[in-house]
Amino acid sequence: MMLYLLSRASWPVLEQLGSEETLCAFDFDGTLSPVVAHPEDARMRDQTRSLLSILATRYPCIVISGRARTDVLDKLNGVNVERVIGNHGAETERTSSNSQGLVLQWQTALQSSLQPLPGVWVENKGLSLTVHYRQSPQKIKARRRILQAAQSLQHVRVFGGKHVVNFVEDRAPHKGDVLAAERDRLACKWVLYVGDDDSDEDAFALDGNIVPVRVGLKRMSHARYYLRSQKEIEKLLDLLCSMRPNGTGDLVSAGTSRTGSMEPTLPE
Repeated sequence: MMLYLLSRASWPVLEQLGSEETLCAFDFDGTLSPVVAHPEDARMRDQTRSLLSILATRYPCIVISGRARTDVLDKLNGVNVERVIGNHGAETERTSSNSQGLVLQWQTALQSSLQPLPGVWVENKGLSLTVHYRQSPQKIKARRRILQAAQSLQHVRVFGGKHVVNFVEDRAPHKGDVLAAERDRLACKWVLYVGDDDSDEDAFALDGNIVPVRVGLKRMSHARYYLRSQKEIEKLLDLLCSMRPNGTGDLVSAGTSRTGSMEPTLPE
């Protein structure tokens, strides 16, 4: 059973994150940014950007997104996190472009097969593809057709999302792989990972001292905690900042905010 993270019952685990060497890791769409109809329109709210900027001075922070890495950097708009990883874990600043030819082959095949379907379009992100069907008038039929078309592709890992189907090379690292690598690189004892859909399950399933948090309650998930909505990301960021008011890692009481002027609200 998933537990609500912003509850008094979950306070001990939040205290643990605040007092230990903790890596804070986030998906972007649906987590740091609200889900929108078209990916170009995704933006963090000003309050989210401000809190993430503060958090990144007090904890090592990374972002692991399905977007291309350059796209995520643009969306972060100068927030100085430790690392940005794109294409569902397949792309860091050191990743080669060897898979782009294979991805282009998938794009050609899928566009040919799916062209008759209204509201369905293919997004090439360099090292992965996303087929969007949010705007399809027959979403169940569209998803079925996309998965059927995927069966003809080679060397591909296919997984779902919120009205999307994702395609990544089967040898590429996934979000769980890169999250473990970053935990080890940064010598962190604990990991907080916040994501919102199927593409985050590999990260939720990471072994060790991890607090996996899903945006939105879901019965079948590796996440053990949840936030009720994407808007609550700001409450979580503020709470984490309040635990290290001077960036020292010293834990403070539950009644002190990042400004020292208001008490975090934790339901009974």
